[in-house]
Amino acid sequence: MAFHQRSISLPSRPLYKVDEELHSIEACISSPSLTIETISDGLRRLGDIYSSIEEMMCLPSNQVCSSQQRKLLDGEMEYSLELLDLCNVMNEVFTELKTIVQDLQVSLRKGDDAVVQAKIQSYIRLLKKAKKHSKKTMKKNASDKDCKMVKLLSKAREIATSLFESTMHLLSKQIEMPKLSLISKAFQRKNPVVCNEEQLQVLECCIGDLEVGAGLLFRRLVQIRVTLLNILSL
Repeated sequence: MAFHQRSISLPSRPLYKVDEELHSIEACISSPSLTIETISDGLRRLGDIYSSIEEMMCLPSNQVCSSQQRKLLDGEMEYSLELLDLCNVMNEVFTELKTIVQDLQVSLRKGDDAVVQAKIQSYIRLLKKAKKHSKKTMKKNASDKDCKMVKLLSKAREIATSLFESTMHLLSKQIEMPKLSLISKAFQRKNPVVCNEEQLQVLECCIGDLEVGAGLLFRRLVQIRVTLLNILSL
């Protein structure tokens, strides 16, 4: 079985490095200089961390033995479904947001103020819907200090949820900030369409990067869930 074959290999990074990387991403989230680009990078880094956790879980030295540890891993299995669902929703949100931003660029070129306003309202409603969904994802921390894998999974899950919440906050600011307002400024400057189209092009690229990061995280979560199922079935 692939599970046993992988158990004899060494992890790509030691435990303390994974823990340091998780704390590094957490520090980025709380930084006042947090950007969409930073979040995109954080999603990719978190996906790599999940791969490292999965490798460590397969090592004989990290096999689950106590009933309490198995119970906690069962809990992580349940929480992982919620996080997978959130990742899937966020991917759908990013895809739809890109379409809205593309439509906004067309509306700006045509000078259709009514359509611009309608698209912005669609953008904001979509973000609010995603934000409500993220609130349903549990951030409960593991209580068993002796089970390193459970602690790492719990911390990674908490950080993933925080990344998505921060994403929606920053994407909202891109539209709502006065200096980037696409409604109040779109028809008041000499070359407003060029200016705002550039802003939208940057936003479209940022959303594309977020989509890639969320997709990677989703795939890694699926992989680690399979590994958890293998461990709990032994």
